[in-house]
Amino acid sequence: MAITKALSDPGRVRILLALEPGELCVCQITELFGLAPSTMSKHLAMLRQAGLVESRKEDRWVFCRLPERKAPALVREMLNLVKRSLMESEEALADQAKLKKIMKMDIKAICRRQNC
Repeated sequence: MAITKALSDPGRVRILLALEPGELCVCQITELFGLAPSTMSKHLAMLRQAGLVESRKEDRWVFCRLPERKAPALVREMLNLVKRSLMESEEALADQAKLKKIMKMDIKAICRRQNC
């Protein structure tokens, strides 16, 4: 139930697609989608509860990634379905292009701008 609820929001699905290439800082994800940090926090919490995202804290930053191969089969299957179905969508491709620019930015500068 938690997985289907997490995947019911297009924004959360876009977060999963953004994490496909690898780990991102929460501030980078927030920058990508232009959401308030509190809104992003709620989305990420729901994805973590469903087992679709893992996170780690380093100093004052929180980094998120898709679960490793040890994730339950259902989680892996759902992530593969999302990837196969939507990775080439116009929205996902636009997010990928924007993310390339964000990845070139200093994380500290992004974080200062977001007051995190």
